[in-house]
Amino acid sequence: MSFLEKLLEGVAVEWKPLGEVADYEQPTKYLVDSKNYNDNFPTPVLTAGKTFILGYTDETNGIYKASEMPVIIFDDFTTANKWVDFDFKAKSSAMKMITSKDKSKALIKYIYYWLNTLPCDLIDGDHKRQWISNYSRKLIPIPCPENPLKSLEIQRKIVGILDTFSELTAELTAELTARKMQYSYYREKLYYIDEKEVQHLPLGDESIGKFIRGGGLQKKDFTETGVGCIHYGQIYTYYGTYTDKTKTFVSEEFAKKARMAKYGDLVIATTSETDEDVCKAVVWLGNDEIAVSSDACFYRHNLNPKFVAYFFQTEQFQKQKRPFISGTKVRRVNADDLAKIKIPVPSKEEQNRIVSILDKFDILTTSISEGLPKEIELRKKQYEYYRDLLLTFPKDNLEE
Repeated sequence: MSFLEKLLEGVAVEWKPLGEVADYEQPTKYLVDSKNYNDNFPTPVLTAGKTFILGYTDETNGIYKASEMPVIIFDDFTTANKWVDFDFKAKSSAMKMITSKDKSKALIKYIYYWLNTLPCDLIDGDHKRQWISNYSRKLIPIPCPENPLKSLEIQRKIVGILDTFSELTAELTAELTARKMQYSYYREKLYYIDEKEVQHLPLGDESIGKFIRGGGLQKKDFTETGVGCIHYGQIYTYYGTYTDKTKTFVSEEFAKKARMAKYGDLVIATTSETDEDVCKAVVWLGNDEIAVSSDACFYRHNLNPKFVAYFFQTEQFQKQKRPFISGTKVRRVNADDLAKIKIPVPSKEEQNRIVSILDKFDILTTSISEGLPKEIELRKKQYEYYRDLLLTFPKDNLEE
């Protein structure tokens, strides 16, 4: 705050409508004609949705040269915006391109950072189209407007600080992506054990384990406190590889008639809308028994619990799972078919060794209390804090 006060010492701040300092246009001149996308083509094709880069085209005409003149892509429906400083073509006109109207008044990157401070409650209703012509009436703070050179200098310093935070977060995210790839590689390698060296047994082999179907637990049965429970939908939306605490509970009376998982059991979602999520699993490591919903089952076994959980994440497991998936809109694998999938069964010592290695990767790549995800989350919060601080100016000169 002292930096901002020093930066703005003796400087007036004027709030101007966005439309006075920025222009916008539909990307009509830059629309792609061909639907022949290929990742080897040079020019990205942008959309306004979450996908953003729809694909890559080899078209050479009508390319917007954002590498020479960066632009803000504005989504008409969500008012989300993205900074683009690479050449592109556009998929449709359902987005707008915001550019600087007068470069002597406002930097386009300054406008971009300010746009990201606007709260979502400025949007009237969900999915209601917000034409940029209406949005351009939002007031943006312009420091020292009577002295354009000084105003731009102040804007550059603010942008420079926020760029540093953005670059750091991007570097950490790239590092996390690399670590996840490394994690996946070692996980596959650790479980790729020759059948001549280690016995591969069906998961349902009576010498190692059995599957038990979940009971009639529904969301309406949840209580504020009581006996822990896991609903199948929570397995792919809330839990990681293992947990010793449940998100939800049921009454003790309900628990008496429920199917209960014990310490070390693997709780598996047998139903999902996607092939990827079906059979996602979490190990229960809590001391108390917990209720398990229908559309889920639990695997009771004599293996290292995490060894089984990590196996469910391997391509070796996924490859065996796919032929058993049935259903159209709802995808499912039943417990009888799960029992046919083979798992390598090394010694307890080797299971423990594999788990100790994968635990370190799991913490590094997925933990919100440790590792890179925690670091990225902290950096994002730090960036948002300073962004809002640097772009929050007094509004004394505005009419009440």
